[in-house]
Amino acid sequence: MKKIAIPTENGRVAAHFGRCPEYTLFQTAEGEVINKEVIDNPGHRPGFLPRFLAEQGVDCIIAGGMGRKAVNLFRENEIEVLTGVEGEVDSSIQAFLTDELEVRGNICDHSETDGRHHTQGGSHGCHS
Repeated sequence: MKKIAIPTENGRVAAHFGRCPEYTLFQTAEGEVINKEVIDNPGHRPGFLPRFLAEQGVDCIIAGGMGRKAVNLFRENEIEVLTGVEGEVDSSIQAFLTDELEVRGNICDHSETDGRHHTQGGSHGCHS
């Protein structure tokens, strides 16, 4: 089982992870969503969100973008980060589960990026 968090704004993947109004959390197993929960963003403070989401059991973040420092903090909390995703949240999770999610560059307005083009094929920790 995996738990995936997607920053959400108006049903779409938010461009910046820390500044979204809410997060959609998906619990998945065997390539299917078994639970979906939307939670309010508890606040954008240095170092808080990686710990908060780790406590929620999140294994993977799918986002439009985030700064390098945040990416590193998530990795320190053993949470895989995929950036550069755009589109509707439900479509994005389905594409992720069917190995069709395209991850391009980091689309937040930070000058540092950590995005990469990603075709899944199980090559990262989110699908383990």
